[in-house]
Amino acid sequence: MHGYEMIQEIAERSGGAWKPSPGSVYPTLQLLEDEGLITSAAEGGKKLFSLTDEGRGAAEAGPDAPWEEAGRGVDWETLHEIRQAGFGLMEAFGQVWKTGSKEQRDKALAVINDARKKLYLILADED
Repeated sequence: MHGYEMIQEIAERSGGAWKPSPGSVYPTLQLLEDEGLITSAAEGGKKLFSLTDEGRGAAEAGPDAPWEEAGRGVDWETLHEIRQAGFGLMEAFGQVWKTGSKEQRDKALAVINDARKKLYLILADED
């Protein structure tokens, strides 16, 4: 696989609980290649990575896959509700931003900033 495919695969295997960033995946792939655990080959303008025999042995001897750990104990129904609420909020904000007046955009931005602050106050157990 190439790096982007790995990112997508990890997100899928974790049920969306973990999607690593390219900034963490590509340096890790370089490190694994430097250690002889993977090899890479250019194919169609992309760099494809494969486990070496040593890398396969290390993977089999290692701990559970991180995507399994990331998905353990996740309340998928609540996670879905949270995502839908976030997407809905951003969709409404985007609509105001695209079609609203300057005053409406300013008000919408204030609502988003206020919501962010209120969420952090929840963690601080403050009203």
